[in-house]
Amino acid sequence: MDTMTGLKRTGYCGSFSAKNIGEEAVVCGWVQKQRDLGSLIFIDLRDRTGIVQLAFDDHTDKSVFEKAFTVRSEYVLMAKGIVRERSSKNLDIPTGEIEIDVSDLRILGESETPPFEIIENCPTSELTRLKYRYLDLRRPDLQKNILMRHRIAKITRDYFDENGFVEIETPMLIKSTPEGARDFLVPSRIHKGSFYALPQSPQLYKQLSMVAGFDRYMQIARCFRDEDLRADRQPEFTQIDVEMSFVEMEDVLAMIEGFMKKLFKEAIGVDVPEKLPRLTYKEAMERYGSDKPDTRYAMEIFDLADEVKDCGFGVFSGAVANGSRVCGITAKKAYGVLTRKEIDKLVEFVKGIGAKGIAWIRYAEDGTVASSFAKFMTDDEMAAIKKKAGAENGDVVLIVADKERITLPVLGALRQNIAKKLDIIPQDKYNLLWIVEFPFFDWDDELGQFVAMHHPFTAPLEECLPYLESDKANVRATAYDLVLNGIELASGSIRITDPELQKRIFELLGLSDEEAYEKFGFLTDAFKYGAPPHGGIGIGLDRLCMQMLRLDTLRDVVAYPKVQNASEPMTECPALVDNEQLAELGIETISNEE
Repeated sequence: MDTMTGLKRTGYCGSFSAKNIGEEAVVCGWVQKQRDLGSLIFIDLRDRTGIVQLAFDDHTDKSVFEKAFTVRSEYVLMAKGIVRERSSKNLDIPTGEIEIDVSDLRILGESETPPFEIIENCPTSELTRLKYRYLDLRRPDLQKNILMRHRIAKITRDYFDENGFVEIETPMLIKSTPEGARDFLVPSRIHKGSFYALPQSPQLYKQLSMVAGFDRYMQIARCFRDEDLRADRQPEFTQIDVEMSFVEMEDVLAMIEGFMKKLFKEAIGVDVPEKLPRLTYKEAMERYGSDKPDTRYAMEIFDLADEVKDCGFGVFSGAVANGSRVCGITAKKAYGVLTRKEIDKLVEFVKGIGAKGIAWIRYAEDGTVASSFAKFMTDDEMAAIKKKAGAENGDVVLIVADKERITLPVLGALRQNIAKKLDIIPQDKYNLLWIVEFPFFDWDDELGQFVAMHHPFTAPLEECLPYLESDKANVRATAYDLVLNGIELASGSIRITDPELQKRIFELLGLSDEEAYEKFGFLTDAFKYGAPPHGGIGIGLDRLCMQMLRLDTLRDVVAYPKVQNASEPMTECPALVDNEQLAELGIETISNEE
């Protein structure tokens, strides 16, 4: 194996162009491909910036030429030579007009044949690629993703620094105060029987930083949640965490709008509005059936109560009579796609998420109509539905009748499902919007009572304070979510700083004074010493990267991700530890074997 002695890299592989012709260059990287043409050898050398061609011909020193002959894919090389014009140009790559006429070649590392080819859009199974993630990360498409993530983090720090924010690192080993998702617990060796938790967010510490007087805090923070995984979830994730003192909701929203405008423009050259559109939670649910609506396409929900309240179809009229909802969506030009067979699949789909079924009308292009319920309706009633639905020939109308908390979300899920089937979602749009005025409480069917919809430090809207005990269903929070193309990017709120109001909220959530103090006493004690009004937000960096790059999974923007069962194939973690380590911690494990 050769050494680097006497040579220093002068530039990255992708940085050379025609303007460098005649210059001496020293490059380093991995072999993408070696092409032996007898009297000519070409090597495509790759680093994170791109590929440059190394050329060896009859003018090349014999020992260098023979060394080039031995080179194979993924060998690590260092090469010195003169940049010259290529005789056969490749205009598909930035360096395609030039090559390096090599005079000195060093083999710095040899490679076995890799388990898959290091190319963009590699067809090898994801599990195999994750097992060899260090090789997978050599692929140009994944490297571009990780470099874009770096760029986003850099712009983030610059923006918040320019706006007077202080980056403060908060602890990774904290007290367990489980709210919502399960904590990851870390046993203490010194305090046997006691445990730290890994933070689900830096929430309490960033609020304490406001009490401490730092005024504006930000952190690109690692967070941990022990929950089941999906395409947009990982057990450990990164959050752009922000908190501001002496602010109201409008101040926080304006700050984040400025950030989004700068970020999208500088990172991917996309202009987003200065002022983002807003929907209240109620408006979002009524129109889209979701508190994270994808507004890139229409297909909004419509209400049919007035049209069907006296109709002969008992499913509809009965629903209206008992206070339930009868609502629908219109799939434009869907007649050929939403066949009877496809609608049957949609019926099974909605049954799986809580609905009893779907009523439907299919309007053929020739004007004929087929429906699952028309025989119970008059012609006038069917005409009224068609008018309300805005339906035309070629359209399909789908209707759900049930309690509001079933009808609207089911139609929201149907809307997404059908939009994908019809392929009507524009892929070149970035629709950001705020969802505001969330309910403060959420009804839990299993418990038969209202529970907190947010963490217990979220402030109710001032006009709702009189109804906290008497009318929980109508209490709204000073909480806000930022949504991008149907994905929740960020959540935040204005916080409670009044100790009496905080005590009142704890009581409403079923926490006794003792329980509340045991969990959160350090925060409520701090509020006794002059807490400024404050609020903030947490933006999911992983999700943000995924959406900006139009990817389908977080695993493509996380360097070393976990898979569906929260394990990492490369290092095979989590793993068992030996009994000596457990004994030091005062822990015994229980075998799962019968």
